Amino acid sequence: MNTIKHAMSKTLSHAKITAHRSAARGHSDHGWLNTYHSFSFADWYDPRFSHFGSLRVLNEDRVKPNSGFPTHPHRDFEIFSYIISGELTHRDSMLRKGAEGGQSDKFYRMRRGDVQFTTGGTGIAHSEQNEHSRETVHFLQIWAMPWKRGLTPRYHTRHFSDEEKRKGFVPILSPLKGGPEATFEQEKVAEPAIEGTIPIHADFVMGAGLIAPQEKFDWIVGAKATENSKRKVYIHVPMTKNGKAKVRLDGRDEVFEEGDGAFVDGVNAGDRLTVESVGEVEAEVVILDTA
Repeated sequence: MNTIKHAMSKTLSHAKITAHRSAARGHSDHGWLNTYHSFSFADWYDPRFSHFGSLRVLNEDRVKPNSGFPTHPHRDFEIFSYIISGELTHRDSMLRKGAEGGQSDKFYRMRRGDVQFTTGGTGIAHSEQNEHSRETVHFLQIWAMPWKRGLTPRYHTRHFSDEEKRKGFVPILSPLKGGPEATFEQEKVAEPAIEGTIPIHADFVMGAGLIAPQEKFDWIVGAKATENSKRKVYIHVPMTKNGKAKVRLDGRDEVFEEGDGAFVDGVNAGDRLTVESVGEVEAEVVILDTA
C-alpha cells in the first residue's frame, strides 16, 4: 500500500529531474575564500554546466573574517547575494563609504535573510568584504542573464525573514513589470511582478524556504509571474546543517543532500513541484525558476 501511495504522489510525470551532486561542482579554496561552483565559473569549466535557462552562476561561498572581494567591475548581468550566515559589507561605485546619505547600515552590512541585488547593465564596480573580526560569512552568489544588454545599473536590498520561510516558499525575485520593453518610468519605479519581491530584468523567479523534517512545501512553477509557460527550475540545498538536511522532489525516490542541486526540465507554468524534507533537521531550499 505504501509503495502505491508513494508512486501516486508523483504529480509531474512529464518532468525530467536530474541530480547535480555537490561533488560534481567546481571547488576552490583560496584560504580567505572557500567556494563551490554549480556552473562553470572563473578557472573551472564543465560543458555540462554552462547555464540553465537564464541562470548562469550559482556559487556557494564562505569568506573568512577581515577579507573579501576587492573592488571589481560587472556588466550586463543580474547579480544577487543571498546571505545564509555571518555578515557581508557591500560598497560600490554609486554609493561609497562616507557618502551613504539616508541609506541604512543594513544596506551595506548584510546579514542572514538579506538579499542584495545588482543590475550590472552598462557597468558598475563594487566590493564585498567580510569586515567582521571573527565570523565567516556564508552566502550564495547567483547571476542571471538579462533580457537585454545596456541597462542602467541599479541596486536593491530586501530582508526575507526565516519566520516567513518556515510557512512556505517565499518569493524573493520576480520580473520587472513592463518586461524587456519597460519604459524609463517603469525602470525608475522598479515594480516587480510579485509584490514584496526584488525586480529582475529576466523571465526569472527566485524563492526560498525552510522545511521542517517530514514537512512538504509546494512551489507553483512560474509563480504566476512569468511570460513564458515553458519553464525550467533549479533547486539548490545549501550546506547549512553539517549534512543532516535532505530533501526529495515530486515524491520521487532520489534524495538530495546539502550542496546538491537538481535540474527540473519539461515543466510548465502552474505545475506544482513538491519539495519534502526527509533529513534529521530543517532543510533550507532555494528555487530558481527560469524560462
